[in-house]
Amino acid sequence: MKLIKLNKIGTDIRLHTENLAHTGFRKIFEGIDQLKIKNGVDKLGLEGFINQCACLAAGSGAMAGSGGMFTLVAGIPFDFINLITQQFRAIMGIMYYYRGTYDNGFDDFMSLVATSVRVEAGVAITRSMMEGIAERMLVILGTRTAERLVPVVGAVIGGTANYLFIKRMAEQVKRMQKDYVVIQVG
Repeated sequence: MKLIKLNKIGTDIRLHTENLAHTGFRKIFEGIDQLKIKNGVDKLGLEGFINQCACLAAGSGAMAGSGGMFTLVAGIPFDFINLITQQFRAIMGIMYYYRGTYDNGFDDFMSLVATSVRVEAGVAITRSMMEGIAERMLVILGTRTAERLVPVVGAVIGGTANYLFIKRMAEQVKRMQKDYVVIQVG
């Protein structure tokens, strides 16, 4: 009986991973106004913008863990989407800061996301790479879920984990962007 449930959980995770990889990432990317990212970095500076993204991620992490099991069930999907959105916003801000352009294509952007979560990034975005990113993001979120079951303590853990995730990811992406060189033609 337990083997059947474990197989079903594994199948459900694979389905969620495929859905996230094939439609979810693109929808989140397309839902972000890149001009607002540019304006945010121009107004707050890069560090201020990254901190804003980290604080927004911390807020959803704290909300998801604030009421223990009750808010965890309802809050995890929102927290996960917000965490990805804030990660994407921070990466777009870093790309704008170092490259000087805010209008980035999805494939170029996802190559950087893949590298930031330590998934092998190839020359082209492949189906397996997108699924690898989605799987890694689900694992990151899953490791924090059990810690959020205790009310109040879960809010602190959830908020802190999300904040630190965004800050650490941003530092890694900034290091990668420093090596990026723009060659102007003409």
